[in-house]
Amino acid sequence: MSSKSLFRKLRLLLAPIFVLIASGVAFAAEGGSGHGISGAELGLLWVIPFAGILLSIAIFPLVAEDFWHHHFGKISAFWGILLIIPLVIKFGFSAALYEVLHVYLLEYIPFIILLFALFTISGGVRIKGYLQGTPAVNTAILLIGTLLASWMGTTGAAMLLIRPLLRANAWRKKKAHIVIFFIFLVANVGGSLTPLGDPPLFLGFLQGVSFFWTTSHLFVEMSFVVVILLILYYFWDMAMFKKEEGHPPTSEGSEPLGIEGGFNLLLLGGVIGAVLFSGLVKMGDFAVYHVHVHYENLIRDLSLLGLSWLSWHFTSKESRAANGFNWFPIQEVGKLFAGIFVTIIAPIAMLKAAQTGQGALQFVNDAVFTAGEPNNTMFFWITGMLSAFLDNAPTYLVFFNAAGGNAQALMYEMTQTLVAISAGSVFFGALTYIGNAPNFMVKSIAEQDGVNMPSFGGYMLWSFGILIPVYILVTLIFI
Repeated sequence: MSSKSLFRKLRLLLAPIFVLIASGVAFAAEGGSGHGISGAELGLLWVIPFAGILLSIAIFPLVAEDFWHHHFGKISAFWGILLIIPLVIKFGFSAALYEVLHVYLLEYIPFIILLFALFTISGGVRIKGYLQGTPAVNTAILLIGTLLASWMGTTGAAMLLIRPLLRANAWRKKKAHIVIFFIFLVANVGGSLTPLGDPPLFLGFLQGVSFFWTTSHLFVEMSFVVVILLILYYFWDMAMFKKEEGHPPTSEGSEPLGIEGGFNLLLLGGVIGAVLFSGLVKMGDFAVYHVHVHYENLIRDLSLLGLSWLSWHFTSKESRAANGFNWFPIQEVGKLFAGIFVTIIAPIAMLKAAQTGQGALQFVNDAVFTAGEPNNTMFFWITGMLSAFLDNAPTYLVFFNAAGGNAQALMYEMTQTLVAISAGSVFFGALTYIGNAPNFMVKSIAEQDGVNMPSFGGYMLWSFGILIPVYILVTLIFI
């Protein structure tokens, strides 16, 4: 695929957004005054599109995989339109357009560009050579992946290390547990420390949470979970290793151990720098139909696209092919989240109304508050369980707003509440295959490599049996 093809795909992904922006600018020129909708006027039926798209993500891949594979973009668009049309009818075109532009310009576009950059750049790094699949080596790979996940994203770290891990253990018959713990640690828990690590934390960053806030406030909780899981994994893998009838092959005659496309690691440093720049520098803003877009965020997003182009243009296509790189995962995420970010407009507005005792979602506010004070245990578990079965990014956003939606207040006055929401949305994504984007990707790659992975329900027996006791300990000690 050429560089032109790369950005043609991105343009197709973002084309509807640019149409909305153009419409917004035109309407503003005509004197439009749309300033959003009132959540107090919305009943529970307005949540149906949001619930519908998330349930579609959860159910269709299980019951109609082929149909979903070919039509998930249309399904996402259907649920988005199912919200937009009633919004226009009830509040008028101006208010509906403002809401869509607000969520796309300030949240969806930065979100998908960051994922696109991490996916493209990390896909250009290939670890080559032979690693011996012993318990010690496997544990080291899991630890390295866990540490990398917060800086190159759970998707990037998972895609970088899952194939070398599978190659190292190709000789083993019993290896599903290796992939399962990889999902726990690298594809989920490891992304706890920065906005680059996991999509919900990046949404928090876009809402005003400082870049290094999670680094300092979730470090102990993450370390606690990681240490327990690594110790448990090591002894589990040791027991399974001793049952293997064969022996690991030697490295004689194999390709030397090394990294191909290592300059992409420098580009990942550029990603970190671009995100930090947007959080630390204030350059003013411009308005697109009453939506204020900050110049520093625009510079960040353009920089990320430029870094993606550099990675694609200068990385060997043969190396990407050897890495199993293809565009489908990011296309799927882009199309699905284009619908999710539209359908979440109504629940967010309703939760904001609930904070003042109004609207149909008052019961959610009541569940996470006791006598007006935040119940951090409920924030942790409700955010977590919904993240496990639906999607952790919009779930984080919902409960961030349920807690007031003020980043400064949450960081400094309601610190433990934000810890509970952040940890719940990241940690619990490991409970199911659909809890976080890399989970299904890792499962698919492992199955293509001949690993007999458990079914959806079988995986949950593993995850609930291992993780729920750990999260109970997290609740008792930290939350």
